[in-house]
Amino acid sequence: MKSAATKKDTKQKECIRILIADDHSVVREGLVSLVKRKSDMTVVGEASNGREAVDLWKENRPDVTLLDLRMPELDGVGAITQIREIDPNAHIVVLTTFDGDEDIYRAIKAGAKGYLLKDTAREALMECIRKVNAGETCIPPTLAAKLAERVSGEALSAREIEVLQRIAAGKSNKEIGAELFISEGTVKTHVKSIFSKLHVVSRTEAVATATRRGLIQL
Repeated sequence: MKSAATKKDTKQKECIRILIADDHSVVREGLVSLVKRKSDMTVVGEASNGREAVDLWKENRPDVTLLDLRMPELDGVGAITQIREIDPNAHIVVLTTFDGDEDIYRAIKAGAKGYLLKDTAREALMECIRKVNAGETCIPPTLAAKLAERVSGEALSAREIEVLQRIAAGKSNKEIGAELFISEGTVKTHVKSIFSKLHVVSRTEAVATATRRGLIQL
């Protein structure tokens, strides 16, 4: 007959070991409480920023890491990248409020196996954790459609993103050119390309569209 301690050890080994990373304590505590109610899951670490998430991952080597996309010190994509450099097979699920196609694309490209929004039903979240732990990918159809649109569409260049960030800051073409050490004419060419790729006709619309998609952060 197995001792109580042995039974406990066996149960812990069978449980999906989860690391939770979110800079909002209320959200983090809620997730911890939710996971603890599941007999097949256990929390092995809690992180309040991306840097801490990477350190705790190294220390605990969880089966699944559940993390927010935007966190201080190191964002979610940065944390995913660093963890996957250590273990390319690390199972990571992004749980965020951001559903822009660029946000989804960057997270999946970095190596996330799941992407969910924070308004996801509790059981759907639990099932996603189980699927990712089993080696499957978990992206809801609506988000998968946005990802497909991003992959098939024209991407902005790094320079165009720099110009767009300055447009969002209210800079004129002349000011943008001076900051980036390019001519005002070159800035105008970049702006025209940005408008074309984003399917917009004004600077205000370009900023709004880019922010919604996750191309820039205000």
